[in-house]
Amino acid sequence: MAITSANQLELLQTAEAVAREKMIDPGLVVEAMEESLARAAKSRYGAEMDIRVSIDRKTGKATFTRVRTVVEDEELENYQAEMTVDSAKQYMADPQVGQTFVEEVPPVELGRIAAQSAKQVILQKVREAERDRQYDEFKDRNGTIINGSVKREEYGNVIVDVGRGEAILRRNEKIGRESYRPGDRIRCYIKDVRRETRGPQIFLSRTAPEFMSELFKMEVPEIYDGIIEIKAVARDPGSRAKIAVISYDGGIDPVGACVGMRGSRVQAVVNELQGEKIDIIPWNEDVPTFLVNALQPAEVTKVVLDEEAERIEVVVPDEQLSLAIGRRGQNVRLASQLTALDIDIMTEEEESKRRQAEFEVRTKLFMETLDVDEFFAQLLVSEGFTNLEEVAYVEQDELLVIDGVDEGTANELQTRAREFLEEQARKALARAHELGVQENLIGFEGMTPQMIEALAEDGVLSLEDFATCADWELAGGWTTVDGQRVKDDGLLEKFDVSLEDAQSMVMTARILLGWVDPADLEADAEEAEGEDSDSTDEEV
Repeated sequence: MAITSANQLELLQTAEAVAREKMIDPGLVVEAMEESLARAAKSRYGAEMDIRVSIDRKTGKATFTRVRTVVEDEELENYQAEMTVDSAKQYMADPQVGQTFVEEVPPVELGRIAAQSAKQVILQKVREAERDRQYDEFKDRNGTIINGSVKREEYGNVIVDVGRGEAILRRNEKIGRESYRPGDRIRCYIKDVRRETRGPQIFLSRTAPEFMSELFKMEVPEIYDGIIEIKAVARDPGSRAKIAVISYDGGIDPVGACVGMRGSRVQAVVNELQGEKIDIIPWNEDVPTFLVNALQPAEVTKVVLDEEAERIEVVVPDEQLSLAIGRRGQNVRLASQLTALDIDIMTEEEESKRRQAEFEVRTKLFMETLDVDEFFAQLLVSEGFTNLEEVAYVEQDELLVIDGVDEGTANELQTRAREFLEEQARKALARAHELGVQENLIGFEGMTPQMIEALAEDGVLSLEDFATCADWELAGGWTTVDGQRVKDDGLLEKFDVSLEDAQSMVMTARILLGWVDPADLEADAEEAEGEDSDSTDEEV
């Protein structure tokens, strides 16, 4: 096939037709044609030549040119596409390195093989342009709801026609045992849009918590306008869900607005989610209050929050236990997801037994260490004293408020407590020496004899050993194993050493040993502070 005047205009018409069909820029198709013609010309003139083709966008005329670049003598590698300064003088008046010499060459005829190759190049370019267009169209729609029609089902995954592309609803993103037939209308949440080698992949979901948030945004104008905000969502897809909302207008009830007149708004969401029951809960900054709301419809008697461990204990009446836990633990599980805390539920009877056991342990401690009778030990526990350190070093006025305790009795109590603690410290230090602890660890600031003994029993005998410890090894922490949070006991956890305290102690040890330069720490801190401020500026 020769590029003649008869088919020049046909090139442009073909390009425009393909562009309209694939909804891409005609210029991209023309560029693909230029590349395919240039490749065919190289097979005719030589692969080492730099042959370029330019198609006039108005007339369709294809111009074939050969380009040669001027290079230094020692850099000449391809004489077909390069030439030296001396060689260039016969074509150019004052050749300079880097300049190019362009000359037109006769057009080539495309044989059957070359024409097929050119067709493949054009199709490939068109496919790439189509993928780019599809990705650009859907990348900004990530995190929104889209309507589509079912095309087919493959191995449980649903392929959805979303207009100018196809999306996939994976089996694990469907609600329950949903099944669809070709042609069914479907509404989904765009969970992710990725650019992959085989084209953009649009991943849909109907189980994502964000899907419910977007549905409520569509049904509740106050959420769309920002008057009401959805703070958290927890779902057991197809069964039950909890959604926490807050109103920034004192005159608007967030729960009532989401429910709607006679439940019309929430019912529209429920119908879309295959009958999923939805608890709408008022959000509260106070975590215990929020948790009480989240455990509805169960009544809560008492809440104990452990912020460091991200755990919370909830006490409910005996008859409310099954309601609070829910069927197969569903209610407490959703409340846990909503608050991002681990929740332990116990009955009032169980909590009473535990408190009684703690009371008896502390009473026995004071009886044995302070040589007082049971009644007096119970008085101390009732007043809130939990350990000997509190008795030994508390302000004496706090002891004098106890019935029957005068100044002499208070002095005697504190003297006995201090003597016992000092004896314990002496024994701990002696035990640490037996285990081979070194003086640089004993003299480390902030380390008590009991802490040194605990470290020595675990093989930490020197400041160097201590400096190699991780903060969680000292303070303890939580890890997730098979979906369950498991407690890791720290060497110094029983001495109330927090994770921050452990980090500070280990870093101080490393500085004392010369492993870390304090100046570097300050520089790192300033850099981190700068990054934080930058991110804050971006958010603003």
